[in-house]
Amino acid sequence: YGPIFEEQPIDTIYPEESSDGQVSMNCRARAIPFPTYRWKLNNWDIDLTKERYSMVGGRLVINNPEKSRDAGKYVCVVSNIFGTVRSSEATLSFGYDLSYRWLLNEFPVFIALDKRRFVSQTNGNLYIANVEASDKGNYSCFVSSPSITKSVFSKFIPLIPQSDRAKVYPADIKVKFKDTYALLGQNVTLECFALGNPVPELRWSKYLEPMPATAEISMSGAVLKIFNIQYEDEGLYECEAENYKGKDKHQARVFVQAAPEWVEHINDTEKDIGSDLYWPCVATGKPIPTIRWLKNGASFRKGELRIQSLTFDDAGMYQCIAENSHGIIYANAELKIVASPPTFELNPMKKKILAAKGGRVIIECKPKAAPKPKFSWSKGTELLVNGSRIRIWDDGSLEIINVTKLDEGRYTCFAENNRGKANSTGVLEMTEATRITLAPLNVDVTVGENATMQCIASHDPTLDLTFIWSLNGFVIDFEKEHEHYERNVMIKSNGELLIKNVQLRHAGRYTCTAQTIVDNSSASADLVVRGPPGPPGGIRVEEIRDTAVALTWSRGTDNHSPISKYTIQSKTFLSEEWKDAKTDPADIEGNMESATVIDLIPWMEYEFRIIATNTLGTGEPSMPSQRIRTEGAPPNVAPSDVGGGGGSNRELTITWMPLSREYHYGNNFGYIVAFKPFGEKEWRRVTVTNPEIGRYVHKDESMPPSTQYQVKVKAFNNKGDGPFSLTAVIYSAQDAPTEVPTDVNVKVLSSSEMSVSWHHVSDKSVDGYQIRYWAAHDKEAAAQRVQVSNQEYSTKVENLKPNTRYHVDVSAFNSAGYGPPSRTIDIITRKAPPSQRPRIISSVRSGSRYIITWDHVKAMSNESAVEGYKVLYRPDGQHEGKLFSTGKHTIEVPVPSDGEYVVEVRAHSEGGDGEVAQIKISGEEITS
Repeated sequence: YGPIFEEQPIDTIYPEESSDGQVSMNCRARAIPFPTYRWKLNNWDIDLTKERYSMVGGRLVINNPEKSRDAGKYVCVVSNIFGTVRSSEATLSFGYDLSYRWLLNEFPVFIALDKRRFVSQTNGNLYIANVEASDKGNYSCFVSSPSITKSVFSKFIPLIPQSDRAKVYPADIKVKFKDTYALLGQNVTLECFALGNPVPELRWSKYLEPMPATAEISMSGAVLKIFNIQYEDEGLYECEAENYKGKDKHQARVFVQAAPEWVEHINDTEKDIGSDLYWPCVATGKPIPTIRWLKNGASFRKGELRIQSLTFDDAGMYQCIAENSHGIIYANAELKIVASPPTFELNPMKKKILAAKGGRVIIECKPKAAPKPKFSWSKGTELLVNGSRIRIWDDGSLEIINVTKLDEGRYTCFAENNRGKANSTGVLEMTEATRITLAPLNVDVTVGENATMQCIASHDPTLDLTFIWSLNGFVIDFEKEHEHYERNVMIKSNGELLIKNVQLRHAGRYTCTAQTIVDNSSASADLVVRGPPGPPGGIRVEEIRDTAVALTWSRGTDNHSPISKYTIQSKTFLSEEWKDAKTDPADIEGNMESATVIDLIPWMEYEFRIIATNTLGTGEPSMPSQRIRTEGAPPNVAPSDVGGGGGSNRELTITWMPLSREYHYGNNFGYIVAFKPFGEKEWRRVTVTNPEIGRYVHKDESMPPSTQYQVKVKAFNNKGDGPFSLTAVIYSAQDAPTEVPTDVNVKVLSSSEMSVSWHHVSDKSVDGYQIRYWAAHDKEAAAQRVQVSNQEYSTKVENLKPNTRYHVDVSAFNSAGYGPPSRTIDIITRKAPPSQRPRIISSVRSGSRYIITWDHVKAMSNESAVEGYKVLYRPDGQHEGKLFSTGKHTIEVPVPSDGEYVVEVRAHSEGGDGEVAQIKISGEEITS
C-alpha cells in the first residue's frame, strides 16, 4: 500500500538567540514497501547533502538555524511504488513571545496592578488612572520572554506627582482595543483602561446581545478575555468607563473566522475497472475554503473529483486539499482499481429462503466481480423476467410480492462480465403471515397512575415470535426503563405493555410490532398523560426601571389541564436561591402572558423565571431570562454604627459600617463624612470614594487633643445622595505623652538577659511603656522594642548577645504616639557561659548513696569563669527534681527507691549555665 502519514510537520517558532542550536521538523509515514522522504522549502527541494541538514528517518534537523535562510514553509514528500503524498505545510518562524512589567526604583520591585494602575500587554505602556504621592519614584519597563531565559529593562524614568493631584476629572479611556480578527476556538484578549479621578469603574458589554458564556473579566475590569471563541461571539463590544464627573465609551468589533475543517473527506477506496468514481471532499471554514487535488504529489484538479470509466492508470495516491487565508488541510487516500470474473465463493446465495404468505421477499445475489456483471434468474428451468409480481433489481437481487404457495421452489442467479461467469442456487419456502389480532387502544391517565397497552398476534407455529414496543418512533429499552415499563412474558403470543407511575414524558404514540425472522405486523395507539403544566417559554424583560421591570412570556403546554396561575421568581448574585417576586397584579391568572415585577433593588443584576400551576400541580420552571440590571437610584439607607475616636496625635478618626452591595443603588458609590466641633454650626464635609472602606482619618495640626466632635455619614452614587446617619459624638486623639520615665535602672542578669525598671509618669492617658535596646555597633534605627502595660514597673529582656555593649532607654506611649525617651543607659552583657560540658568520670554506689564525680570544666578566654556546678536530681521522664549547688567536682545523691533517676551536671558562671552532662542511676545498675 501507498504512504500513510502518522506524523506531519507543524508550525514552529524558533526563539532568536536560543541556545538550542537546532530545530526539527517531524515527518513519519508507514507504507509497504518502505517509503523514501524528501523535503521542500518554499516549493524548492532542500539539498539534504549539505552539512546544515541531517535526516533521522523522515525527521529534518536544521543545525544553527538562520532567519534569512531557513524561515518559510516546509513540506515533507513521501513516496513508494504505489504513489507519492505531500505533508501539510508547516511554517518555521523566528521571534519571541513578550511579557511586559514595570519596576519601581530597583529590581526586583515590580509595580502591583490594581484598579488605579494597568500595564498593557499590547504596547507595554504603564497607565495610572490618577497619580498619588506614593507613586513618586523612578520607573523602568521590564520585558521578558517565556521562550528563552532572557529579559531586558529600559532606563529609569522619574515620576514626580504634581501638587494639584487632588483635582477631580471625568473618565477618559486611553487604552482602546481595536477591531479584532480571531480564529474559531482561540482565546481573545481585549484591553480597556481609563484615566480619571476618582478612579473610573470599567464595564464591558456586547451590543444588543448577552456577553459570551466563556467571557472573563480580570485586572480590575481592564481586561476582557473570551475563551474558546465561537461564531456566535462575533459582534460589537463596548467598554464604558465612568466616575461621578463623567463617562467615556469605546466600541470595536470582534470578527470570528476559522481555518478549514473537514466535513467529509476521502478514504482508501477500491473500485471496479470501468466503473465511475465520485469522491466527495467537503470542508467548512471562514472564508469558505477552496478545494484542489494532488495525484502522486502532482497538481491534478480543482473542485469536486469525478472520473468516469476507471482504468488502471487512475490508480495511485490522491490528496484532497482545502485551504483559505487561515490555513490548509490535507486528506490522503489510495485508489486501487480491481478486475475479476464473477465468483460466489465469498458470498453464496442462502440455501433456504423463507417468505410469508401474501408478503414480500427479496433474494440477494452478490457475487464478487469487476467490472459489474449482468444478472439473470431462473426458477427451476424457467427463465424469469420482470412482471407485475417479479422484478430483478439493478444490483442483481430478485423481488417477489404477494407470495403464494406456487412461488416455492429452486431459484438460480446467473452473473456474467467480460472476464467470466458464475451462478448460485437457493430454495424458497412459504410460511404463515404474522397478524395483530388484538391491537392496543388509546389510554388517558393522570401523572403517577399506571396504564396498560394490549397487543396479541398470530404467527407461523414453526417460527419464534417477538414483540417490540416503541414510543414516538424510538424503541423502548426495557432494561434501562424497567422502573416504568414492563412486558407480559407469560403468554407466548401476548405482548401486553404495562406503564408504571406514568410521567409526562411517557405521553405519545405507542407502536406494538409483532415479528418473526420472516415478517412483522404493527399497530399503534396514543397515551394521553394529564399533569402539571410544562415550563413557559420566550421570557422577555422590558421597560427596565429602578425598582420594577415588565415581563412577557409565552404559555407552555398545559398537559391537558388548564393553567390556573403563574408565579414569577427572581435571583441576584447575592444568593443562589430563587425567590418569589412581588408582582402587579399580585395574582397572575393562567390566561395572562405579561406582568410587572415590583419592589426590586435599584442597580442590581437580576434573572427571572416563571412557573405555571394547574389543578394537577406546579410545573417545571422556565429557562432563566437574560440577566439584566435595574436602573440606578439615590441611596435610601444610611450607614450604621457611626463612631470613632482615638488615633494618633492631631487626628480625628471616624468609623462606620460600610453598606453592603445591595444598598449601593448605583455606580460611583461612596460616602460623605460630615463633622464639626461640638457646639459649632458649620459642618465640614469630605468624600470617601472607596465603597468598601468604613473609616476616615482627618489630620489637623491645630486640632486640640481629646476634643468632643459631632459626626455623621451618608452614602452617595451617580444618581444622588442618601440620608445622613444619626449624629454620633466622638473625641479627637489625645496628645502623645510628654513626660520622661525616671529612675531607669538596668541590671545585667547573664550573657543573654537583663532586667529593666523605671518610675511611672504622672499622665493618666498612658497605655504602657516601651523599652528600646540596640547594640552599640548598630544604628539606633535597628533598635528592638519590648512593650508592657501601664501596670508594669519592670520587665526582663532576653535573647541578648553575650559580651556585647547595649544602649537602653524607656518611653511612655498611648494611642496618639510615643513620649520622649529616658536618658540612654549603657550596659555590657556577661561573657557566654562555658561551652564545654562536664565529663562524668565515675558513679559509685556506697550503701544508700551514689557518689558521682566529674572533671573540672575550664572556660575559654571569651567565656565566663566557672563559679561552681549545678546538679539536678530528677526522676527519669520528668522535668522537676531537686537542685544542688557545689563548688566541688563530686556530689552524693540517694539511691533511687523506685525506677530510674537522671543526674544532670552543668557548670555555672556569671554568664549563665553551661552545657549539661547527664547519667542515669537506679537501685540496680548505672547507664550513661
